[in-house]
Amino acid sequence: MKIALTGFVTLDGVSQGPGSPTEDTSDDFTRGGWLVPYLDKLFVQRTADWLGLADGLLLGRRTYEAFARDWPRITDPNDPFTERMNSLPKYVVTNTLTESSWHPTTMLHGDPIQTVGRLREQPGRELQIHGSARLGRDLLSAGLVDTLRLVVAPTVTGSGRRLLDRPSAPVGLRLVRHEATENGLLLLEYERVGAAPVAEYEGVTAFGESPRTRRGPATA
Repeated sequence: MKIALTGFVTLDGVSQGPGSPTEDTSDDFTRGGWLVPYLDKLFVQRTADWLGLADGLLLGRRTYEAFARDWPRITDPNDPFTERMNSLPKYVVTNTLTESSWHPTTMLHGDPIQTVGRLREQPGRELQIHGSARLGRDLLSAGLVDTLRLVVAPTVTGSGRRLLDRPSAPVGLRLVRHEATENGLLLLEYERVGAAPVAEYEGVTAFGESPRTRRGPATA
């Protein structure tokens, strides 16, 4: 299976508490709910499409406990996410949890890189990371994340946990899809391409002449 990381982030990279001021107030975070004002039909459709690619959810302990508390309470039959979120297999990377009430759930104990690496070798489509910023960062640095999908909100919170805060290794990505919604959300999809490339700037001529300055046949 491939591993896909889906994240909702602000322009300053914060991923904490996108859905409600009370969703995640850890570390005295008081600026949650920043994504909600920008939600629209395209966002719902595209994120539902992404979730439809999943054969399982890969979660850290904190995200799992929040999801296990909240998702079973959603009973709206028109919600495009509820049935999938509640029925998909959940794999929790933890060395502290031993029991769960949100089924079907499997606890992955031990070294996260090794346990997730073995799971990634199984047949299937995608294991999707939702929330779980620390887990996503570590797996991306280890080369285990194949796809990165971001929803970027046009807002700056100034505080809160960041999605990809200080990865232990540089990561190269290639943009494969991009959209902008009417409310200003950017929907971005990247593929991992190995180590991040670097180069030294040698002036604009290194990139070739622009169409405006390129000389062509004289015209009357």
